[in-house]
Order: sequence, then structure tokens, then C-alpha cells
Amino acid sequence: MIQVTKPAKAPAILLTKGKPRRREHIAAYNKGVRGFTFDSKIYGHKTVKEALINAQYDKCFLCESKITHIAFGDVEHFRPKAAYRQSTSDPLQKPGYYWLAYEWSNLFLACQLCNQLFKKNLFPLVNPSARATSHKHKIEREKPLFINPSLDDPEEYISFRREVPYPIKNNPRGKTTITDLGLKRQKLNEKRLERYELLEQLYLIAFRTPAIPESKRAKDLLAQAVQDNAEYASMARAAIAAKFTLVP
Repeated sequence: MIQVTKPAKAPAILLTKGKPRRREHIAAYNKGVRGFTFDSKIYGHKTVKEALINAQYDKCFLCESKITHIAFGDVEHFRPKAAYRQSTSDPLQKPGYYWLAYEWSNLFLACQLCNQLFKKNLFPLVNPSARATSHKHKIEREKPLFINPSLDDPEEYISFRREVPYPIKNNPRGKTTITDLGLKRQKLNEKRLERYELLEQLYLIAFRTPAIPESKRAKDLLAQAVQDNAEYASMARAAIAAKFTLVP
């Protein structure tokens, strides 16, 4: 994970159509409604998705895999809109964060695996009793265990030993984000390892054999690998900073 900086101005459809729907949901809640339907044509509109693709460099906000060359990607709600779970073993609790369904700050681009297989309705808190269960409560009281990359710097919580992520100083936010969101699943580790091994060879060329002509090109490629738009940039940064010496 890396930090995500979204444009301050939300896509117009979230304002012109999302805001009225938010008011409708709030009015319905006040009348006793606890189950809501949501319009994916609003929060998942092409202008919303395009803005997220650009802000996230076409990468999943969780696993940093590039998306749109192989899949459509999901517009994911950080705080689940319809229902939530504190843990995977808990039953679904309704309603979810219905008043945030069309809020720009609550939307990210995710790959289908991270979203549909792992994240789903999960949203654990340090103190579940502080959960905002309606629009009448303040979400500022919550302390989410999942890292929010638009508010937090994920690299303060998660680093890598080779291709495998680990929580820095075993912090609970990094640990929960890695474990519950499947960030060290086998196939993802295998994909990151391919990248790691390529970068390791470039590092050897760049710094162990600096006299050869390919050395400058290798350094340029390493510099590109740590940019925000590079796939698995956080892993590359950790590997290069450690001079490829850390092992799982």
C-alpha cells in the first residue's frame, strides 16, 4: 500500500446525484428504515472510476496490482455502505455506513480479489463500541484497524521482507490490514517475488558492476520502480532501502 492523494473536488455526479440520495437515505433512516439500496451508477459512474484510476495510477489501493489491463476494477467503499462486520466470523450488522455511500472520501479503486474475496463488509475498529452506526454519530470517534491510504501513510505501518509484507513493530493496524485483507496471499506474493527478483538483478548491475554500460539504465529502472505509479512501489522502496538484504 502507498498513500493515495485524490483530487479535492469530487466528481460532479457525486454532488448532483449522490447528495440528494444521501438526503433520501437519512430521511428514510429517521423513519425507521434499516435496509437500503444503493445506485452503483452514481458511485461507480465512469467519471468516478476514471478519477480513482488516475489518482491511484491504475493500481488497487490495497495490493498495488495494476488493474485495468486485465479487469474492470471495483469502486470500493472503505466504510461498507450496506452492512458491516467487526471480524470475518461475526454476522452482518445493518445498516452500514449508508450516509457515506456517495462520499468521495469513502471511495477507492480495488481489484476484484481484494474487494470481493477479502474486504467485502469487513470494517474492524479498535473499540467496536465507538462505531458510528448512523448519520447521527461522529465517525471521528472511530479508530479503524484498516489503514486508510488517503489519511495515513501505509509505509509507516507496513514494510516488506523480500516480497512478504509485515507489520512494522508488529503494530495492530498493519497486522490487521495485512491479515484480513489478504495482502500476503500466495499468488500475490508470487507476483511480487517476480518483481523483486527483477529489481534485485537490476540492483546488482547498477551497484556491483557500475563500470558496464548497462549500469546507468539499471539505475534509471530502479528509480522508476519506487515511483508512486509503479506496481508494488512500497515493496520496491523497502527492498532498495535495505539493499536487498532482508529475508522473510
